[in-house]
Amino acid sequence: MSVKRPGIDTLAAISDYYGFDLSFEELGEFQSAVAGSMAIYDRLDELADESLPVNYPRADMGYRPVGDDNPLNGWAWKCSVPGAEEGPLAGRTVALKDNIALAGIPMMNGSPIMEGFVPREDATVVTRLLDAGAHIIGKTAVPAFCFDGGGCTGYPEPQPVNPHDRERLAGASSNGSAVVVTNGEVDMALGGDQGGSIRLPASWSGCYGIKGTHGLVPYTGIFPIELTLDHVGPIARTAEDCARMLEVLAGSDGLDPRQYDVRTAKYTESLSEDLTGIRIGILREGFGIAGVSESDVDAAVKEAISVLEKVGARATEVSVPMHNDGLALWSAIAFEGATELMVRGDGYGTNWRGHYSTQLMDFYGRARRARGHDFSDTVKMTVLAGHYMSEQYNRHYYGKAQNIGRRLARDYDNALQEYDLLIMPTTAMKAVKRPADKSLNSTLAGALSNLHNTAPFDISGHPAMSVPVGFSEGLPVGMQLVGRRWDEATVLKVAHAYQVAIG
Repeated sequence: MSVKRPGIDTLAAISDYYGFDLSFEELGEFQSAVAGSMAIYDRLDELADESLPVNYPRADMGYRPVGDDNPLNGWAWKCSVPGAEEGPLAGRTVALKDNIALAGIPMMNGSPIMEGFVPREDATVVTRLLDAGAHIIGKTAVPAFCFDGGGCTGYPEPQPVNPHDRERLAGASSNGSAVVVTNGEVDMALGGDQGGSIRLPASWSGCYGIKGTHGLVPYTGIFPIELTLDHVGPIARTAEDCARMLEVLAGSDGLDPRQYDVRTAKYTESLSEDLTGIRIGILREGFGIAGVSESDVDAAVKEAISVLEKVGARATEVSVPMHNDGLALWSAIAFEGATELMVRGDGYGTNWRGHYSTQLMDFYGRARRARGHDFSDTVKMTVLAGHYMSEQYNRHYYGKAQNIGRRLARDYDNALQEYDLLIMPTTAMKAVKRPADKSLNSTLAGALSNLHNTAPFDISGHPAMSVPVGFSEGLPVGMQLVGRRWDEATVLKVAHAYQVAIG
């Protein structure tokens, strides 16, 4: 295939965009020079691309389940991909969030823009699960491009509903994963987390979910949002299953730029019912958030802390004032970062070493240009704000938010020198009702109003886990445990001890 050479009108438009102020004659000269440079791309077309391996046959390519076959709308696709006969996950069924590449199985990422895309490669996490003996039985529904903290914008309808109240949201972009786990349709699932999308649905649906330290689990082969925010991790009905799954997933794959100096542990070996010596910092700013927090949620988490104290932990209040600014920092990073990478960068962008899923870039790049009107309201709002800020202010605020984000991370680190964990509600409120209409204000309120306690730890990169701590008014409440970087073992230990203590 020969790369199409640009016409003079195309080069004129590029020149105008960059302010080159080229005359027609100069454009003609540059057109010849640019065309000559294209021969390198002809050679690239002759070379074979690299692809992630597909090591296990698909036993059943599957189908899109409807009706009684999908009782809470948590599934995007059902299939059967058995892994190795032996391993730490042998006999366990696993679901994948539908932004994760599973070769031969459609991946829609919650948007009509991706309809018709079928990956030809397996994400690294898929290979690791199958190597460990897992049986992948399907992909779970997500909101559009996973950019939604409530679960309001997915495609196709109907979208996942809360397992405890069908009129309420299941929470964030891994909502399908949390729903099928909570409902007992699968043993465990993979979720993704950029603003809280593992922890939020775990909290609202009533199960366990952990995102490790940024980079602990390779993101290779998963549709990205923002390199510095992207996380992937387990959702399960027990802390022990989260530990077992994380043990399989963790570690560098040499292909993901998010991974640096990764440190893993035998998380299952750290589980204990005795928390003697564990120091817990009750994060003051995570409670009583004005206009957001519900008193019964705060009370349930404080009661859960008293349970931890009964099994040996010592808990006192700690203050990290910058936690209050975490959501603002996250928004500045997400608006411009997601616009650059997820949209203008065709999902991958440039300037990093690692594996690029060129098949996905080709499909999505063409589709988004042809069907931009099909982006969800949350993505449209993000791009309008992000593009404006980038062009008007030269990416100043993105850079500043990243700089201040390091200070926020240091403040958490300083608190974690005194304490082994920080604790607060995962979400300041219980699951909210699905928006009554499709208006922009209703959609944005449902999708982006619950990130106060989760998003800051996507910026800082600390491991964070949601633990179910009972119900209020018939709805689950989640407690968030935040640990030191690379100390997922302590987070999981405390989660397990709580689960055992309450029986």
